[in-house]
Amino acid sequence: MRALSQYVRRTPVMHASVDGRPLVFKLEHLQLTGSFKIRGAVHKLLSLGASEVVTASGGNHGIAVAQAAQLLGAHATVFVPVTAPETKTKRIEALGAKLIRHGSTYAEAALAARGLGLTYVEAYDDPTVIEGQSTVTREIVEDVPEVDTIFVAVGGGGLVAGAALASGGRRIVAVEPENCCAMHNALETGTPVDSVVKSVAADALGATSAGPLALEILQRSNVTSALVTDDEILAARDRLWADFRLAVEPAGAAAFASFLRGDVTTELPCVLLCGANSEWRPS
Repeated sequence: MRALSQYVRRTPVMHASVDGRPLVFKLEHLQLTGSFKIRGAVHKLLSLGASEVVTASGGNHGIAVAQAAQLLGAHATVFVPVTAPETKTKRIEALGAKLIRHGSTYAEAALAARGLGLTYVEAYDDPTVIEGQSTVTREIVEDVPEVDTIFVAVGGGGLVAGAALASGGRRIVAVEPENCCAMHNALETGTPVDSVVKSVAADALGATSAGPLALEILQRSNVTSALVTDDEILAARDRLWADFRLAVEPAGAAAFASFLRGDVTTELPCVLLCGANSEWRPS
């Protein structure tokens, strides 16, 4: 992991109190590229040593692969669904990657990307990518060892799987939008299943199906699945700004939305703010 630390930021933690309850924020939205995704992308590209790669993304992973390729002297092609937000696609292109819009979902974009014949960089279901994402939680555990529970937003499962591996047995709360919950459905059925993708956070959490490797890791870990509504996500995002001047995208607020519900009993939780790539601007 020493090589990875040359390219990514060690993001800070912030102690706070909300409604009389103590918590710790992990400010990963301050990460290079505005999300945790750069950790897994750099770790994967370092392992590949390829001069040209391709990937598919709803936005954040594409930005991360484009940035990782730029840092390591490689070239990236990024497929995104036509619904990908312009604020993210512009950043992908600004980082020098070739952008291709294809399909209406991440799954359709990924299928087309794999057909290009270049080395494919998985967004979440890859052991090297997951190992890279695990460094977020390793930092939390090192900086605030008294944390007993970590709230993590979930899409395909790379971040939460890394959290489970690095948590040292601490409980992980895997948070998803109600209508965009591939991992929740996989945990219930015991296997990845195609799921509806309809949420204000879908561009970051909109996996059609949970990653099999990520699911396997969660099945043997201390994980609680939690669902939140889009209204709760947006309210949490607005409160992060109003109370703490923390500006995050909807996916970045999902974990905080679950904390605010108070369904999980914990003495000192950590809420992982995973991203800040959004067109939203606080009023």
